[in-house]
Amino acid sequence: MRPGRPHRRHPRELAAGPRVRLLLPLLVSGFTAWLFLPVPALTATVPPPDRPPALAALPWLSVHGQRIVDDLGRTVILRGFNDAALLEPDTHPAPLDATDATLMERAGFDVVRLPIAWSLLEPQRGVFDSAYLDRISAAVAMLNAHDLYVVLDMHFLGYSPVYGGSGAPAWATVAGVPDPVWGPMPSLGRFLSPAINISTAHFWLSQSLQADYFAAWGHVARRFRGDSGVAGYDLINEPHSFPLPPFRFDKDQLFPFYAHGVETVGAVDPNHLFFLDNDMAGDLPTSIVPLSAPNLVYAPHVYTGSLIPPPFDGNTEPLHTHVNELASEAASVPAALWFGEFSVDFHSARAPQWIATVLSDFAQHGAGWAWWQWRESSGYGVRSVDGTTVDTPLLRALAQPYLEAAATGVTAHSSAVSLLISVPASSAVVPLDVAWPESLNGTPVMASTCGATSSWDSVAARLTVTPPAHEACAVSVEAAASR
Repeated sequence: MRPGRPHRRHPRELAAGPRVRLLLPLLVSGFTAWLFLPVPALTATVPPPDRPPALAALPWLSVHGQRIVDDLGRTVILRGFNDAALLEPDTHPAPLDATDATLMERAGFDVVRLPIAWSLLEPQRGVFDSAYLDRISAAVAMLNAHDLYVVLDMHFLGYSPVYGGSGAPAWATVAGVPDPVWGPMPSLGRFLSPAINISTAHFWLSQSLQADYFAAWGHVARRFRGDSGVAGYDLINEPHSFPLPPFRFDKDQLFPFYAHGVETVGAVDPNHLFFLDNDMAGDLPTSIVPLSAPNLVYAPHVYTGSLIPPPFDGNTEPLHTHVNELASEAASVPAALWFGEFSVDFHSARAPQWIATVLSDFAQHGAGWAWWQWRESSGYGVRSVDGTTVDTPLLRALAQPYLEAAATGVTAHSSAVSLLISVPASSAVVPLDVAWPESLNGTPVMASTCGATSSWDSVAARLTVTPPAHEACAVSVEAAASR
């Protein structure tokens, strides 16, 4: 090329620009179509239950018609707390003792979601720690003795204690990947660590590692297969797509994982419920793949306006929208609905409104829940780590009278100190159980329009009401002091 003369572009070069401009939208639209492309429904086969006799106050639970039911066919609502006492020492778990169980029971709660750690259960590949399993059994037995069901949750936070979190043992991580500490655990900066994300992706893409994981679950299930006080198994805590693409992750990894897990663990123990978490990628919806299997419970977590920004400012619409979305996802599985985690810093200005809104939304969907968490020295905990204080205002915000177990068609409306129950005429006498926060409200007083009878268990904080057959009935239960 001569100096000073402009370069003349070849016609092929001139055509390349328009081609790129045409190709880019095609690539984007193709990728978008791939993200949302549906996949076939899934099926998990589980043998019929072979349940031994249940504990006296903790009947076996099943799912029927997207409801959790007991052996009388009554709809059962599970309300309670998470407690992280059995997680890795580096997470600084508080102890869990009989005082905790007594406080929960007397406040009318009936369930504890109990996180357990794969890293402690199987510290070496194929070698299980019997002492840790004994610790789990002791905690379950103690809670059952206080009429509290237990949901066992295989917990993950930041994938592994190797990275300062909870979950997978060191042998299930990918070695040699940089792990810059850009923030504390948990935090967005910490979750951007290449080491955490490579190990997370490897878990979701490795059939071999998932087989190890479900073998660990099978080890747990063999211990508890005959225990009606265990409500069921939460297969994995807070799965998320990052660094895999959202929506496709749900279809290609998460729900096939759930189907395989239900079938594998169900082969060992067909007697319990299976709890399935939502994809915890912020508040993005989960792409549900329909899953046909017995005893499924969809157990999403709700932190909208709490841990997931923007902070709650009094506008309840985002909460309503998200809870309704999660209820729709449960129906799409199809599964019963139970909210496995939710909480807000009770010290924040609008926390009481946030809690009241969420509890009202849960109740509208007939769903139980578990607050995160029971024992923690922060605005999220009810009892302090050292056990010396109880946040009574927070406990009172969560503890309301409620209809714990009742036949289909029975409805209830609650306030902090009363419960109004409507019972349709029935051909059979079916008792209903009222969970009553005795430690906060004192002894309940029952009245009815039909001559219903009642019995009060002050230890279990339960009122059993027996309406007669063939007669519709209105039942009121009130705190004695409010009359």
